[in-house]
Amino acid sequence: MIEVFKEKKLPYICTPLTGKNKEEIMNQLNLALPEKPDLIEWRADFLQQLDDLRYVLSVLEAIVEKSDLPLLFTIRSIHEGGQQISLTEEQKVRLISEVCKNDAISMIDYEVSSNSGYIKELRKISQKYGKKLILSYHNFNCTPSEEDIMKKLLLAEFYGADIAKAAVMPNTKDDVLKLLNVTNNADKTLDIPLITMSMGSLGAITRIVGFWYGSFITFGSGVEASAPGQVPIRKLKQMIAMMKEEMDIE
Repeated sequence: MIEVFKEKKLPYICTPLTGKNKEEIMNQLNLALPEKPDLIEWRADFLQQLDDLRYVLSVLEAIVEKSDLPLLFTIRSIHEGGQQISLTEEQKVRLISEVCKNDAISMIDYEVSSNSGYIKELRKISQKYGKKLILSYHNFNCTPSEEDIMKKLLLAEFYGADIAKAAVMPNTKDDVLKLLNVTNNADKTLDIPLITMSMGSLGAITRIVGFWYGSFITFGSGVEASAPGQVPIRKLKQMIAMMKEEMDIE
């Protein structure tokens, strides 16, 4: 298990911060913390001043002054559901590298479909500064075959990721079952932890039961959802607790 998660519990609940400036981010954080998530994801691709390193670091410091929860730093690429940003990919990697040096950050997320050179660079820098690396795959259009999803997860492990993530969009109920099945198989195959989900309202059930199949983190919205189908933290906790009680799971 990843060191930043010391308590034995599944799933851990992560909530996103999607504000476009420090004020909005802190307002979201203030509303999310009373719901007691287990970790925070800062979706920095929503930030308007992403090209200002000093400002980015000041936001990080503001977050860590308010919260001692593990913090995941993500600049989601637009081709995998992120916001349009002013940085080139090289500049983005450079910014993530600088952020890795900051003690406020526990983890970073980067797309496994990215240039292998950039992936290796971030793997090296994250290891140097003791940050966990999530290599992720997102498909907002459909749910690929189980084989294709598995390839993405295995590729993440091949590149040395600490965690492999896959989020896909279902068009049918069978797609939801496909995601859960590949999660179950990947949990038996990979030697690193997994995060998986089927997005949208159709896939919302995977955010509740995914841990039973091997996904150790689920995402719940505090104020603004960062992806379709995210359930509010309080409701998510209630539904997970009810399911665990009925299944006699601790």
